[in-house]
Amino acid sequence: TLYHHPGVLEAAVIGIPDEKWGETPLAVIVASPGTKLEADDLRAYCREHMAHFKVPHFFEFREALPRTATGKLKKFELREPYWRDGQRRVH
Repeated sequence: TLYHHPGVLEAAVIGIPDEKWGETPLAVIVASPGTKLEADDLRAYCREHMAHFKVPHFFEFREALPRTATGKLKKFELREPYWRDGQRRVH
């Protein structure tokens, strides 16, 4: 759904620690060149196009997503800062 938004160049959704639910979704977004995106706008877009329980609770904006030499997304690098000090680790 996030890839269908005209201002999103790349996106990845990961689980981050949440005291109530164990983990909650965070969308990591790379905006299309020349586009200014806001978390509230993306959240509203997601609510229109997907089930409410799938809508990311948080959005993080980056210049690029980490990838391997072959182009595969390194989700473990996106997760690491959030799970580093946690009791439970998701791989």
